[in-house]
Amino acid sequence: MPDLLLELFSEEIPARMQAKAADDLRKLITDRLVAAGLVYEGAKAFATPRRLALTVHGVPAQQPDVKEERKGPKVGAPEQAIAGFLRAAGLTSIDQAKVQADKKGDFYVAVTEKKGRPAIEVIAEIVPDVIMNFPWPKSMTWGSPDFVKADDGSYIRNNDGSYVFAKPWLKWVRPLHSIIATFGPETEEPEIVRFEVGNVKSGDETRGHRFMAPGAIKVKRFDDYVAKLDAAKVVLDPARRADIILADAKNLAFAQGYELVEDEGLLAEVSGLVEWPVVLMGSFDAAFLAIPDEVIRATIRANQKCFVLRDPQTAKLVNKFILIANIEATDQGAAIVAGNERVIRARLSDAKFFYDTDLKTKLEERLPKFEHIVFHEKLGTQAERIARIVALAGQLAPIVGADVAKAERAAQLCKADLLTEVVGEFPELQGLMGRYYAEAQNEDESVAHALEDHYRPKGPDDLVPADPVSIAVALADKIDTLVGFWAIDEKPTGSKDPYALRRAALGVIRIVIENQLRLPLRVLFWRHFGAIARDEALAQTITLLHPLNEQILQISATDIELAMKLEVLASEKARQATRPLLVQAHSYLHQTLNLLSFFADRLKVQLREQGARHDLVDAVFSLEGQDDLLMIVRRVEALAKFLDTDDGKNLLAGVKRASNILRIEEKKDKRDYIGAPDAALYQLDEEKALAGAIGIAEQEASAAVAKEDFAAAMTAMARLRPKVDAFFDKVTVNVDDKAVRENRLKLLNEIREATRSVADFSKIEG
Repeated sequence: MPDLLLELFSEEIPARMQAKAADDLRKLITDRLVAAGLVYEGAKAFATPRRLALTVHGVPAQQPDVKEERKGPKVGAPEQAIAGFLRAAGLTSIDQAKVQADKKGDFYVAVTEKKGRPAIEVIAEIVPDVIMNFPWPKSMTWGSPDFVKADDGSYIRNNDGSYVFAKPWLKWVRPLHSIIATFGPETEEPEIVRFEVGNVKSGDETRGHRFMAPGAIKVKRFDDYVAKLDAAKVVLDPARRADIILADAKNLAFAQGYELVEDEGLLAEVSGLVEWPVVLMGSFDAAFLAIPDEVIRATIRANQKCFVLRDPQTAKLVNKFILIANIEATDQGAAIVAGNERVIRARLSDAKFFYDTDLKTKLEERLPKFEHIVFHEKLGTQAERIARIVALAGQLAPIVGADVAKAERAAQLCKADLLTEVVGEFPELQGLMGRYYAEAQNEDESVAHALEDHYRPKGPDDLVPADPVSIAVALADKIDTLVGFWAIDEKPTGSKDPYALRRAALGVIRIVIENQLRLPLRVLFWRHFGAIARDEALAQTITLLHPLNEQILQISATDIELAMKLEVLASEKARQATRPLLVQAHSYLHQTLNLLSFFADRLKVQLREQGARHDLVDAVFSLEGQDDLLMIVRRVEALAKFLDTDDGKNLLAGVKRASNILRIEEKKDKRDYIGAPDAALYQLDEEKALAGAIGIAEQEASAAVAKEDFAAAMTAMARLRPKVDAFFDKVTVNVDDKAVRENRLKLLNEIREATRSVADFSKIEG
């Protein structure tokens, strides 16, 4: 079957756009081929700084023939309807249509056969349209199309006053110079797919390396194209260019006794900057090594796209760097190296000046500036946010085993490096530079490290903070972010999460679980809503009410008697709160539960990635008061092990059967069957045995849960299994005697309620 070769040759394409552009080209062309009935065998796209290329192999030589049926009017319909049908179907006589019967009678149906076109004609229509509508993030418009003239010689204009062109302006990321489009089987000479885009005509000619092989190259099919480009000093495949750069850079560093500091992002970028990678080594003044390694690396990376080297013995940077040239220079790259060294020397001089300047000002002396910097218009200034983090870190410190004074000091300084010159130049160094500056001003070691670690984990592969002070500040920072944006209703929606709240929640989860922390999230969230509101009276009201949150949840926020009901529930001090404060506190409690639900979803993601079942997380989170993430994980682990046993599977089936019967009967009777069953109404031994087993199992399971021995709680529940099986085997629930029926339904509810001491079995799948 024929193969298609397509190349779009232009001026330099920005490296950051190349990978997506290659993928877009492949998808746009192949989707259109399939839509046209040309189902191919395989396709691959490539990008270099000057070209996008696509090979599609196994394309049919011709579209398949298509048979179309068009339903017309009923037999015996008016002449006008039949005439319209004939015109639409392209028929000259009604005799050319056939008659088909359906439920409503006999209808005329026109059957037309559309012969498939040669694939080369279809491709000649598809490719120009894809080029003209290519989704570049930014593109240039150029060309010299002719103006259209009227018969009197004047130029024709559009309604908006613009001139009408005979050809459209050409749009591409950079000026497009040539297009290769060939199509044909391997055994024959391929044909050129003829079309024109702007003033660029398709052909079979390209050019090699801009400097080392600038002449024209004629190509046929893909293998021939790749070989000729290689001979013309162009490596087409970006993955191969990256491999060459990495291998040569490592070898050159090793030969000099150094080690390459690998950088995957930089490697991808530089492989998009060259068509023929040549690895060279340069150096800079050793005096610059007084700057922190990360600043040197960021400077050299950002300004010259070069790699840094380190001493394999000490892991410290050396005054050498690796650069990637795009030419085999006659002087072995001496001039290229010298030019890069000049630029790097200047940039490192700037970096050293920034660093030395920053050291002259202590971190705490920068804090007053935060009073004039808005964090978010609805959440106040950065200074107000820092004050909240300080207060929250102080509350968290005893819980996580941190020194309160150190946690508050670290929280106070944690954002100060945002105002430094180095972080202003390289924002990715925030936190890290805070640690360097804190160490330089002799802060406590745990305080200094907390300035860097409080941003962690930055992603799924990043480490979590382990020092208690770092943990306290990291949790305070993330919880303040989450509660703050929940308070102003800026929650993630769909795929949109502009404030990275999902990452913040996952960060809290990982910190808690990996450090085995017991954290009362509900209380922390609810109290912090009061701090976010910047209302001291509200914060005090929440503090007074938080022991009663379960009772408060039962009261509607719109209940006109809310204040009175809360006065009954709350302390003397809480009775002094005004109704608006009580209503706001009630509202924030519901926001807290909403935020906890968000955490449940994030925990499901986390546990699912570790192989756990999401429905088990639902089963545990559905229990009241579940905000201790560590205990939830332990419950889920114990529940998973239990459900892997025969007892667990059978008990789950029994509980689900009981729940299903209850749901049906409660819906039918429009009532709940709650409350203790009447032992006097038990008629069968199986009823009595189940009732006794439930009482024992519930007592033992509750005692085990209180001791946080979830395996023992599951064992206690397992003892119910034979009694539940016997009950369903021997007892009929829906009997004629209403009192007995009600009693047995209440007994089923007892099964459901007993198992809720370990999990809500109704949430478990299977």
